[in-house]
Amino acid sequence: MIELAALFAVTGAASNAMGTAFQRKAASTLARGGGLRMLLALAHRPVWLIGVGGVVGAALFQALALVNGPMALVQPLFVLELPFALLIAARLMRRRLPGSGWWAIVAVVTGLALVLGSAAPSGAKDQASMVRWFPVLVGCLGAMVAAVVLTRPGRPPLFRAAVLGSAAAVGNALTAALLKSATGTFADHGLRAFLTSWQTYGFALTGVSAVLLLENALQAGPLFASQPALTVGDAAVSLVLGVMLFEEHIRTGWWLLPLALGVALVVGGVLKLSHVVAATQAPEPSPEDSLRRPTPPVTS
Repeated sequence: MIELAALFAVTGAASNAMGTAFQRKAASTLARGGGLRMLLALAHRPVWLIGVGGVVGAALFQALALVNGPMALVQPLFVLELPFALLIAARLMRRRLPGSGWWAIVAVVTGLALVLGSAAPSGAKDQASMVRWFPVLVGCLGAMVAAVVLTRPGRPPLFRAAVLGSAAAVGNALTAALLKSATGTFADHGLRAFLTSWQTYGFALTGVSAVLLLENALQAGPLFASQPALTVGDAAVSLVLGVMLFEEHIRTGWWLLPLALGVALVVGGVLKLSHVVAATQAPEPSPEDSLRRPTPPVTS
């Protein structure tokens, strides 16, 4: 079951990375703007539809992974979404991946292997009592609200992006916990129980909230400020929630040393990948943009 959960989680990370990359590829071919007209235009593009399919597939794979394995294992594996996204985006945008990007990918994969190998998360529960849910809901939702309050306009962009990215990470982790409980209800008791479970509507609401927080984080400041907070924060909070809610177990003692080394490798690799992803996804200047650039003065 653990191996199956890991397989579904890695597949979900790859599917989400593919979906995001294809959607951005489709959006980059349209003129700037938004609203229903842009959505209708995108809906006629096969590339965008492939992207939507990738995102939907990622949600299904995540649900399957959470049903079959501990949350403390599944969510950290979604860190692999960033390396997958970089590789796919570089291919789609026909850009060469720099050597530093390859080294960053190696660092993330190696660090993640160290973290999961050292922690060895285990546990089979998918339900928790309200005694366990109450402090988790208060803490997570409180942190998300506090982030919105702290990042009012006027604060430094780096601060706003990092705090909002952290809040989105908390939202993602809480969504995963609610999704695990809801899908467990579906697997054990069927569709009717799933539709009457409060966790089903809870993960829908927190999922939308996490997406909105992420969008604001991306608009507030540079990617290298929000992405590490989002990626590493999601894994860290998910591990804590797995232990608190579902009584999952991780190894401690001297195992914390290689675990700390793995975390350092993941953080360093994610920081570098965030810079590389931002550079890879930056649109190339069009001939019209070049014509609009001011001509530098000629000096004698």
